Amino acid sequence: MIKRYSRPELIKVWSQQEKYKIWFEIEAYACEAMESISLIPKGTTKNVLKASGIDYDIDEIDAIEKITKHDVIAFLTYLSKFVGESSRFVHQGLTSSDVLDTCFNIQLVNASNYLEKGLQDLLDVVKVRAFEHKNTICIGRSHGIFAEPTTFGLKLAQAYAEMKRNLLRLQNAKIEISTGALSGAVGTFANIDPRVEEMVCKKLNLNPEIISTQIIPRDRHAMFFSVLAIVASSIERIATEIRHLSRSEVLEAEENFSEGQKGSSAMPHKRNPVLTENLTGLARLIRMAVIPALENITLWHERDISHSSVERNIGPDTTITLDFAITRLTKVIKDLRVYPENMKRNMGKSKGLYNSQQLLLMLTQKGVSREDAYANVQKVAMKVWNSENLDFIEEAQRDSFIKSHINENELLEISKLEYHTKFVDTLFKRVFGTK
Repeated sequence: MIKRYSRPELIKVWSQQEKYKIWFEIEAYACEAMESISLIPKGTTKNVLKASGIDYDIDEIDAIEKITKHDVIAFLTYLSKFVGESSRFVHQGLTSSDVLDTCFNIQLVNASNYLEKGLQDLLDVVKVRAFEHKNTICIGRSHGIFAEPTTFGLKLAQAYAEMKRNLLRLQNAKIEISTGALSGAVGTFANIDPRVEEMVCKKLNLNPEIISTQIIPRDRHAMFFSVLAIVASSIERIATEIRHLSRSEVLEAEENFSEGQKGSSAMPHKRNPVLTENLTGLARLIRMAVIPALENITLWHERDISHSSVERNIGPDTTITLDFAITRLTKVIKDLRVYPENMKRNMGKSKGLYNSQQLLLMLTQKGVSREDAYANVQKVAMKVWNSENLDFIEEAQRDSFIKSHINENELLEISKLEYHTKFVDTLFKRVFGTK
């Protein structure tokens, strides 16, 4: 992933140095396990650990790979010069996929730890802003059209609940790919004792794969990348809401515009929602990984490498991008500018039409059929809709049909905003609990 959309913590997870460090740990733990059950000579592990903590010469390993055309063999060849004669016992009974797949899953787990932390930080920020605007009334919209009042706090509470579900999904996805395999060629353990796999996986905080071919089954990874795509889509949903609310004719909320920031190279007045637009684009990149991950499930027989090039790209790119997106959204929400007065102004543009459902229901409670009630309320509503200066409640008071069933005081009662916010506390308790 390009540096512009990457944080250093995630770059390190996918660095060559980190990868070789994990490869070495797998090989060293395997030697330790084999030595403990007398499959290789005593003292082998001690010799292997001479290479512990070295800074890997990436260029030298790459040069070896140019000759071998095999990355794991190139690494083992490089390692042998530090280990000496005992290097003949390194990788004994293993196949390349044992190292590659187990390492890949460790990297995904390590990346997930950052993603989990990022989601929790996001939840904390969203919660603070939700309570801040718990009772900040704004107009709700369906199909982009004024509907009925809600509160900005409820919008944020919805985002909180959604991201909390995403955190749980991510935690389950991490469990899904927290597996390792050291089962040898075609997964039969013919040349390595299954106890070695169990001991190595325990050291690496992984679960032994129940049964593998020559690789760890890729349905696990398909599930993992699908979850990342869902998280990204939730980020985009929230970002899109902010983008809509920041439009000039709406301006109920907008991204923070910092000192010295410029919105346009041509128009000095512009304050564009560039951060949330960026999040929309990043979400598209993350979702791009889903189809290739699903297609990786189908491989030839016990193994081919058609999945390898895909994962070398989507592993780092998707996790790094999502980490960046979560961090960016957290800052957007934390610094979000909210304009209650503009929300109130936009409510006024509805001319009271958001009271139509209350009036409809009151008429039915007075004995009017739903069909007649709807027709008469809609008649008044369309008259107000097509005018510039009329008010819905005032016109309802003048309508002879409505007046024959509902008095003026009842009409004024249903027009109170408290009608729409009476269960805000209930919804907040559902989302955030009672504490």
